[in-house]
Amino acid sequence: QVQLVESGGGLVQAGGSLRLSCAVSGRTVSNYAMGWFRQAPNKERETVAWISWTANTNYAESVKGRFTISRDGAKNTVYLQMNSLRPEDTAVYYCATDSQAHRDYGIAPAYWGQGTQVTVSS
Repeated sequence: QVQLVESGGGLVQAGGSLRLSCAVSGRTVSNYAMGWFRQAPNKERETVAWISWTANTNYAESVKGRFTISRDGAKNTVYLQMNSLRPEDTAVYYCATDSQAHRDYGIAPAYWGQGTQVTVSS
């Protein structure tokens, strides 16, 4: 059984930082692409960042240079370091794991966490 549990969300002022964590069980994060996604009120869910099983990283244009995705194989956990936060980053953030191990490129999420709220005040 695959489970993902996010933590680290909260309320922060614009310009501040947060680090989200996604603890994974039932799957080895280094064998799968892992991603962070977000959904703001009345908006569709969007991809924020993902890391391939080979540790290549990809980011949405809106977060490049501000957010960093990483993983810790020993802890089987994926992180999203978010710096220089803006009010438009306010959303529920979800982590997800790919449906296929060792995918060459991209991510097709199969399992999702419950989400963690990030609110950035101006």
